[in-house]
Amino acid sequence: MIGLVFEQALNGLQLGVTLFLMAAGLTLVFGIMNLVNLAHGSLYMVGAYLWVAFAKLTGSYVAGVLLALLGTLAVGIAVELVALRTLYERDHLDQVLATFGLILFFNELVAMIWGRAALYAALPAWLSGHVELGELRYPLYRLAIILVGLAVAALLWWVVVRTRLGMLIRAGASNRTMVAALGVNIRLLYTVVFGFGAALAGLAGIMAGPIYSVQPGMGELILIQVFVVIVIGGIGSIRGALAGALIVGMVDTLGRAFLKPLLATFWSPVVADTAGPALASMLIYMLMAAVLALRPEGLFPARA
Repeated sequence: MIGLVFEQALNGLQLGVTLFLMAAGLTLVFGIMNLVNLAHGSLYMVGAYLWVAFAKLTGSYVAGVLLALLGTLAVGIAVELVALRTLYERDHLDQVLATFGLILFFNELVAMIWGRAALYAALPAWLSGHVELGELRYPLYRLAIILVGLAVAALLWWVVVRTRLGMLIRAGASNRTMVAALGVNIRLLYTVVFGFGAALAGLAGIMAGPIYSVQPGMGELILIQVFVVIVIGGIGSIRGALAGALIVGMVDTLGRAFLKPLLATFWSPVVADTAGPALASMLIYMLMAAVLALRPEGLFPARA
């Protein structure tokens, strides 16, 4: 039983770091640019598709990852320059409508290029095995996702807190007018931030591709969870995005694994089989509602 709990906790951590990569990019875009970007999940999907295409083209997993990251970065910059640059001063409703249109555009685009059937790509042999953790055999690839996600979180903290770019990002989030008055090219800063966020979403899609199927519309499924993460952690806060992602990943994974057998100890198996999966899928939204009731600004709101 302890081994099963430990395994599911690792799965929750793996889901959490994947959600963090998505939430970090989205919260940066919203915190700096005040842009509601519903198409963030589409960049996650683009990253997964580009990885499959480049991995098959080059025959190398690492080359596919690097090329897919660069490709997603380029797509993100192009989207910001062509479609989003005129929306910064517009109402949030306009932004929602425009980025929802981008969702439809990207879904149809990948369907035209790769078809609507799910795509799969095999992992290389050096990522396909298992790691012995005591009596537990855990997939090496899932453990690699956890390590890469935590490393990216540490790197992102260093960039935001310790570098000049991070200083400009934090200043732009606090007072973009003053930053522009001091001579900073605010449009270029916006492009860099959006491209950086797109690359993070693409990395999440690349890492999730071998676990889940790569198909049109895959970004919308995770985007709902990412918005829950941002609300729980605090809009515009990187620290909040990390904390919220880990909490959501743990609650969702452990709830789906153990809620039904837990209910079976109190009620009949028929009731547990019916109510367990339904309640498990609702746990993160119930958690979000509780956080909003107690701390409407989130657990770790961005400091002004």
